[in-house]
Amino acid sequence: MPNIFATRHCTPKQDKPYSKSHYSIAMAEVRKQEKDFTKEVDELLSETSALVKSKSVQLSDALERLLALEKQTRNSNDLPSTTRLAKAALELCYESRDYTQLNSTISLLSKKHGQLKVVVQAIVEQAISWLPGIRQEQGVEKWLELVETLWSVTEGKIFLETPRARVTLALSHYHETLSKTPNASAATIKEALQTASDLLSDLQVETYSSMERREKTEFILEQMRLLIAVARLKDAEVPAKQGKNALGTGEPEWVKAKVGGRKVNESFLKEKANEDLKLKYYDLMIQQALHQSAYLEVAKHYKKVWDTPSIKEDESKSRAALEHIVYYVVLAPHDNEQSDMLHHLFTNPALEKLELHYNLVKSFVTRELMRWPGIESLYGPFLRTTSVFSVSKQWEDLHTRVVEHNVRVVAQYYTRITLSRLTVLLDLTPQQTEETLARLVVSHTIWARVDRPAGIVNFRSKRSAEDVMNDWSSDMQKLLGLVEKTWIGMNAAQAAQSRIKA
Repeated sequence: MPNIFATRHCTPKQDKPYSKSHYSIAMAEVRKQEKDFTKEVDELLSETSALVKSKSVQLSDALERLLALEKQTRNSNDLPSTTRLAKAALELCYESRDYTQLNSTISLLSKKHGQLKVVVQAIVEQAISWLPGIRQEQGVEKWLELVETLWSVTEGKIFLETPRARVTLALSHYHETLSKTPNASAATIKEALQTASDLLSDLQVETYSSMERREKTEFILEQMRLLIAVARLKDAEVPAKQGKNALGTGEPEWVKAKVGGRKVNESFLKEKANEDLKLKYYDLMIQQALHQSAYLEVAKHYKKVWDTPSIKEDESKSRAALEHIVYYVVLAPHDNEQSDMLHHLFTNPALEKLELHYNLVKSFVTRELMRWPGIESLYGPFLRTTSVFSVSKQWEDLHTRVVEHNVRVVAQYYTRITLSRLTVLLDLTPQQTEETLARLVVSHTIWARVDRPAGIVNFRSKRSAEDVMNDWSSDMQKLLGLVEKTWIGMNAAQAAQSRIKA
């Protein structure tokens, strides 16, 4: 079966600096430029670049000359010149492959007295753009040193919240890769995944006004993905018999993932450019809903996936999505919403192309008994091979839904029935029959009372005299209405005949 959720992971965007309007409105500081150093900067940049390349001067000497002029431009509030000098200083360090000096220069420039915010942002974004190349050429150690430097520089600065989020994402992915290393112990895997999840979970990117909407959504989806990964890891460590509420389970992470899903704007995902995010989002929401056995929610999510244009265009993925809608809508407990979705699905022409699934839905829509042995022999060989019903719990849930359907059918056609006869119709033991009746009565699906000594199940509640009289009054009004309608018709016929005879 094709993977209908195939998509890419979120990667930090290095090629999207802030817009000019953001500089001028959000972060630009109101300072009057006292002097223009453009000419001096041009001369110094060309001179130092040539000297360093020819190795006529040491890197430290070149940096000293650049920083001396940078102090003058900074004190004169010459923003363009200060930015050029700061970026040039970093470029000299990067081209010389002196990463220790690069880290110290970044820290030094960011802590300069009266340093302009735009300059700090420019050097941070420039350093972030070098991270992939440094990791590939110099290894993880040098990469981590630069990441830690950027982490400390961006800490506590609102105007650097977006660059900090990108650095955090890269660091989170690094810790996630540690959990996938061969021969890693269970404790190492858990610690690495937990660290990766905690790093991203600390970011409240939904409040970042400077981050683009798509990138913001990608961050939230990554938070959800890592939370679910940690939750699954914790759940696997706890014996299943202890249940979800046992200590040490991943239930807190599942709750956080659910809350994260509410932060995503689903209308934004409907845009064609965001279909990859839409598929990833609903994949995560399906995992979260399956953890809670919320089958109707799963069916709704698959319906959103099925309505996606790219899925509709791919016949195999469209078929797979529709099949999953059928599976989970029949697994969902009966209520008004489930019944409405089931009947709408039954009337959909696309379902008729899937003969077996169409007949399965038809069985639940039709008010007739479904004997479980017949259902098991007819649909079992195929359904048990699917990823949904290969899980024993979901196969048992299907059996439960078939039994509940049969109880509703019996309650519609019978007012009273013996418990032994009902047990035969449901293909259950007497104890299982009573448990099923009790569950449906508690959920207000049916009304029933069991007379255990007499062995009789009553599906009609005892009516008061007032209810009987109200029904009798209503029936009499209907009867009198019919009599009056008949009398008027007879008078009209007699009048017509009298006119003919005359």
